[in-house]
Amino acid sequence: MSRIGKKPVPVPDGVDVKLDDNNYIKVKGPKGELERQLHRDMVIKVEEGNIIVERPTEKKEHKSLHGLTRSLVNNMVEGVTKGFEKGLELVGVGYRATKQGEKLVLAVGYSHPVEIVPPKGLEIEVPSPNKITVKGVDKEMVGALAANIRAVREPEPYKGKGIKYEGEHIRRKVGKAGA
Repeated sequence: MSRIGKKPVPVPDGVDVKLDDNNYIKVKGPKGELERQLHRDMVIKVEEGNIIVERPTEKKEHKSLHGLTRSLVNNMVEGVTKGFEKGLELVGVGYRATKQGEKLVLAVGYSHPVEIVPPKGLEIEVPSPNKITVKGVDKEMVGALAANIRAVREPEPYKGKGIKYEGEHIRRKVGKAGA
């Protein structure tokens, strides 16, 4: 039995969950609204303030979908109540981030500034010139935007310069040996 899949997902007060026959779920809360089509084979029930995910058979496919479906539902409920955020750090001389309206403008060693416009539902904050925070209700979208920002200038292994996640450790390499 899936350890994650068999746990019920608690639905806090102020969160409204709607589920139709085709496993299309809508979760509405104080931070926003999310909707998603879940796999048709999974059995999803809303009872007594909990969402319960069950699998129809013991097939390998259903076993793997069990925990996944429960995690997706849990992330939806957590997103509309607390929200998600991902932090990034800029490391390098002259590397900085600024915000112009909704756009994020990065100066990371290219001949031109790089502009990133966040998709609807996501928010970018720049608390300091070398820190960026991506916030939103959808965990997937927050992670994807953070990965796109990081991909502008990934950290390199010799000096460690680039855009990295908060708390990420860059494995360093030794440079050339001297003469």
